[in-house]
Amino acid sequence: MNIKVVGLASDHAGFPLKEFIKKYLAERGIVFRDFGTSSEASCDYSDFGHALGNAIEDGSVYPGIAVCGSGEGISMTLNKHQGVRAGLVWRPEIAHLIRQHNDANVIVFPGRFIDEATTIACLDEFFTTPFEGGRHQARVDKIPVQHP
Repeated sequence: MNIKVVGLASDHAGFPLKEFIKKYLAERGIVFRDFGTSSEASCDYSDFGHALGNAIEDGSVYPGIAVCGSGEGISMTLNKHQGVRAGLVWRPEIAHLIRQHNDANVIVFPGRFIDEATTIACLDEFFTTPFEGGRHQARVDKIPVQHP
């Protein structure tokens, strides 16, 4: 994966894991941009998911990492953006497949249901797995909504 600037987003439930991920990135010399939130105060995942989704679409960040309590709400928000392919991950094998088969450009974590060691294993897999292309490219090409 050709990392540009990693975009980060979370809600209040994902904030602690996002802060841990920032340390992981900094220790590896990976530049990141944090779209929020900035505390554990209650907030709406959609606000921060849209900010990250816009940045993925305009090319200012690649790839993205997002976290909310279950991972579902922020995934749904991100996947409303035509240029985003966000995948919910809780095992390294899934991180591998969302890159290899789906060319995912955002990895999403369920902050309330994943530990730090598993998060690191998933991030390592996400960052090192290439997109396979071939038959998978044809499938990825069909993801954006085509209006008549």
